[in-house]
Amino acid sequence: MFKIKFLNDLFVNFFNRIDNAIFSIFPDKNISIGLSIIVLTIIIRLLLLPLNFKQIKSSLMMSKIGPEVKKLQTKYKSDPQKLQQETMKLYKEKGVNPLGGCLPLLIQYPILIALYYVFYTLNIKGIGFLWISDLSKHATISDWTTWILPVLSGATTYFSGILLSSTTSDKSQAKQTATMNIVMSGVLFYMSLMFNAALVLYWVTGNIVQIFQTKLVMKMVASKIENESNENKVVDESSVTIDNKNTVKNKRNRKDN
Repeated sequence: MFKIKFLNDLFVNFFNRIDNAIFSIFPDKNISIGLSIIVLTIIIRLLLLPLNFKQIKSSLMMSKIGPEVKKLQTKYKSDPQKLQQETMKLYKEKGVNPLGGCLPLLIQYPILIALYYVFYTLNIKGIGFLWISDLSKHATISDWTTWILPVLSGATTYFSGILLSSTTSDKSQAKQTATMNIVMSGVLFYMSLMFNAALVLYWVTGNIVQIFQTKLVMKMVASKIENESNENKVVDESSVTIDNKNTVKNKRNRKDN
C-alpha cells in the first residue's frame, strides 16, 4: 500500500484522540468507532472548505466567461496562436485562473491517501456500527445489509458530481461531465463492494458533507461574483460619467475660445 508516513502517523494519532474522547462519553466500541470515523471526516472536510471554495469559484468563473471564450474560438479558429493569446488576455481581465480548480484537488490528494491508510488499517475486527455488523469486513452476497453502504457510496458520489457539473454552461461539456460522473459513481460503487465498511463509511460521510458544503459554497461564491460584478459596473458607470463631464467641459472651453 502506498504510504505517506508523516500524514499517516498524524491522522492515526488524531483519530485515536477523537476515539478516546468519544469513548469516554459512549463507552462502547460499537458506538465510539463509527462516531469517530464520522467526526474525523467532518473535521477534515471543514479544514478543506477553503480549497473547496476556491475550486468552486474557479468553476463558476470559467462557466461565466464560457460564452466569451466560445466567441474567441469562433473568431480565431484559423489562428490558434492568436486564439491562445486572446484567451489568456480574457482570463487575465476577468481574474480567472483556468488551473484554479485543479490545484485544490492536487493538495487534497495526499490527505485522502493518508485517510485511506487510517481507515484501512484500523484494528476494528468484530466491531459494528448501526446496521453494520463488522466495520472490518466488505460487502457479501449472503448479507444484503452489507450492500447499503456501497449503494450510498455510488449514489452520494453521483449527486456530489451533479452539483459540481451544474456550474458549466457549455452543453457539450456538461454532457461529457455527466457521462464521466455516471462512470465514476459506478467505479466507486464497485470499489466500495471490496473495501471494508469503515472506509466506505468515511467515503459516504465525506460525500454527504461535500454535498452540503458545495450547495453552501455555490451560494457564497455566486453572491461574491455578483457583488464584484456590481462593483465593477459602478466603477465603469462612474468612469463614463467622468468622461462625459470632461467632454462637455472641453466643448465649453473650445466654444469660449
